[in-house]
Amino acid sequence: MISLSFFLGMLGPWQIVLIVVVVLLLFGGKKIPELMRGLGSGIKEFKDASKEDEKLEDKNGASS
Repeated sequence: MISLSFFLGMLGPWQIVLIVVVVLLLFGGKKIPELMRGLGSGIKEFKDASKEDEKLEDKNGASS
């Protein structure tokens, strides 16, 4: 988390605007919500899988 705040601290407001404009030009306004939905569902699946993995580890650790 420290590296992300460090990276964002180096970007000024005009650099952020430029990045947003470039992303809009590359993907278009209609495609971005679809990409964000896909990213959100991917993160949700990852969290669910990691929770299942933790449950399996707890179950296997308790029985050993």
